[in-house]
Amino acid sequence: MADSEPQDADFTPISPRQSSRVGKLPPSTRTFDAALLLGLLFAFGMVATALVIGGSITSFYNTPALLIVLFGTLAVTMISFSIREVIAASVEVFVTLFPRAHVAQTACQRILHLASISRDKGVLALESLLPRLEGELFLQRALGLAVDGSEQAHVDRVLTREIEAIIQRRERIVGVLRRAAEVAPAMGLIGTLVGLIQLLANLDDPSKIGPAMAVALLTTFYGAVMAYMIFAPIASKLERNTADEVLVCEIYRAGALSISRQENPRTLETYLNTKLPPSKRLNFFG
Repeated sequence: MADSEPQDADFTPISPRQSSRVGKLPPSTRTFDAALLLGLLFAFGMVATALVIGGSITSFYNTPALLIVLFGTLAVTMISFSIREVIAASVEVFVTLFPRAHVAQTACQRILHLASISRDKGVLALESLLPRLEGELFLQRALGLAVDGSEQAHVDRVLTREIEAIIQRRERIVGVLRRAAEVAPAMGLIGTLVGLIQLLANLDDPSKIGPAMAVALLTTFYGAVMAYMIFAPIASKLERNTADEVLVCEIYRAGALSISRQENPRTLETYLNTKLPPSKRLNFFG
């Protein structure tokens, strides 16, 4: 068993002071993305303020124009992707307000804590901690492979494929939003053409010129708003969140490989600090 194997010569057991520092596993939590919400509120607030100052805000609401852009964008996006992918992207838009915290520094603290337990009590001591990691599925799988005694090459191969799968899933979601951002202005243009055709067809009836002109102009307005104030910014936010998640997964992969090799946790700390900016680097065992 791992706890019966001789320790490396350069490994120093955790002191009582260090044990108190690493005795609590940093929790996995969800956060509230205030920047996303405030950005959306500020952007729409500025547009609404301009509309109110310039005239009646109700004149900027037109049901036919809204239907053309909204459902047209949805329909064309569904042609490009599967229904499941479109639904997943729709759900992800709302989940983006409450993303799971993927903080590299916290991930380093978490894996160093687990590596310290492994070196002090043996790899099998981590098995009892696995249920506590339900909020970090990747870390749970990584430690499960280490606890099972899988070969390092197998652990590395499985976790690398897992990271690639995460990236592919996120890229599909971002692709749906990017496609919607491309389609929305185009649907606005189509609505503009519909409105102009209606306008030209009813030149002899002045009462129908106004509604037709409203459709022609407001569809372009709605398409631009949806594309450049909703879909494109949220897609960029998801790309940023994905980059943070992948970095955390790479930290966990490095930790799982280190644990499976029964390395000195100080060696792991040195490696992990290369992934952190200087101001965020750890002195876990100092």
